[in-house]
Amino acid sequence: MTMVRQTKQRAAVIEVLRTARSHPDAAWIHAQVRGQLPSVSLGTVYRTLDALVRDGVVVTLERAGQATRYDYKHEGDTHHHAVCRSCGAIFDVDAAVVPTVPASAFPAGFQVTDVRLEFMGVCPGCQAQATEATGD
Repeated sequence: MTMVRQTKQRAAVIEVLRTARSHPDAAWIHAQVRGQLPSVSLGTVYRTLDALVRDGVVVTLERAGQATRYDYKHEGDTHHHAVCRSCGAIFDVDAAVVPTVPASAFPAGFQVTDVRLEFMGVCPGCQAQATEATGD
């Protein structure tokens, strides 16, 4: 993993992601970073995010037809994601509660370096709205 040069833009993007309570898209991150660095461009934020993904500091969450979302990889925090198919909300799922896959399930000699697991479903809020709409 190659480390990219530390810049004030990179530090600002990391801080925004580190403290975000959601899994934001680049436009939201850009708006937050502009609060600290008013002249930063959206292009700079995208390039910084790309570098952070390549560096393993940030992971992407991608859905067809939706903006890419970003998640900061906190030290020692291993989690997966649950995604609502209805509203697109993303929730963290503690990796400790997810069963592991035995080494025998992989081709001989295969070395797992990272795991990204996503659970797809419908969140409680969307379920409640669907129930209200149908009158059930």
